[in-house]
Amino acid sequence: MEHDNGYKALFSHPEMVQDLLRGFVHEDWVDQLDFSTLERVEGSFVTPGLRRRESDVVWRLRWRDRWLYVYLLMEFQSTVDPYMALRLMVYVGLLYQHLIQNRQLPESGKLPPVLPLVLYNGYALWDAARELRELIEEAPGSLKRYQPQLRYCLLDEGRIAEGDLGIQNLAAALFRLERSQGLEEIQGVLGALLEWLVEPEQAPLRRSFTAWLKQVLLPARVPGVAIPEVSELEEVRSMLAERVKDWTREWKQEGFEKGFGEGLEKGFGEGLEKGLEKGIEKGLEKGHAALLRELEKRFGPLSEVARQRVESLDSFEKIVELSAAVSTAPSLGALGLS
Repeated sequence: MEHDNGYKALFSHPEMVQDLLRGFVHEDWVDQLDFSTLERVEGSFVTPGLRRRESDVVWRLRWRDRWLYVYLLMEFQSTVDPYMALRLMVYVGLLYQHLIQNRQLPESGKLPPVLPLVLYNGYALWDAARELRELIEEAPGSLKRYQPQLRYCLLDEGRIAEGDLGIQNLAAALFRLERSQGLEEIQGVLGALLEWLVEPEQAPLRRSFTAWLKQVLLPARVPGVAIPEVSELEEVRSMLAERVKDWTREWKQEGFEKGFGEGLEKGFGEGLEKGLEKGIEKGLEKGHAALLRELEKRFGPLSEVARQRVESLDSFEKIVELSAAVSTAPSLGALGLS
């Protein structure tokens, strides 16, 4: 929920929506949009029995002489929803109903165009149907023309090419932070953000990035380590410059010591030698688990072979050495794990 709310806060800023569309929706009509007219569409436009999720946001902006709507649905579940096309058809229909009831249609009386946009950041490959017609059984003859139609635009963060993330683009910076494998890499992206967000009117967006870093990203990168109170991006960068090495060492050491202590306590009743053996065994298990998490963040789901090789590491030194190499390794093969 923190992750969803953090993304909602970020994409409640027009600069983020503008860069998302310009940088990642590669269609010619995007160049014809007037981004200076971006307006957030507030209010509830769903029925009590089918509530719009709090993490979804809706914007509108001018295309030529008319409004165009963007329904941004953020999907951060661990599994892919095979009926996403149906969900979006319902949400877009409810948006249209809201516009009709509130007399917000154009002078023509027709419904405005809507871009249904799904932003997804899960590890699993997105294999759900992108068009509603793919979910409907084949209809006989001319009955086909009566079937509903909707296609949504999918932005899968994990499968955006690295080259597409190197542009000066706020949404790209967010995706690079999500895919970062070390605190040093986060520092580099923060430096770029501070260069781009220098204007006084951009202070609210800087604060949204700061809150997301403090509440979502940093706790995931250094779990169990207390994050100091900060309110500005510059403070986050300064804090990381001072604490990055200490945090990494504290995090890894804490995991080993906790595991060693748990094992020692369990085995102590069987004698000192057995207690020490249990402590080392438990500490290694914690180290293996921490390393596996780092590898999955960097390379996605691991093969059974890679897992077995990690779990066969028989010393803390080997685990720490391999962990230090994860952030710069181009592949599992380079780490000897494929």
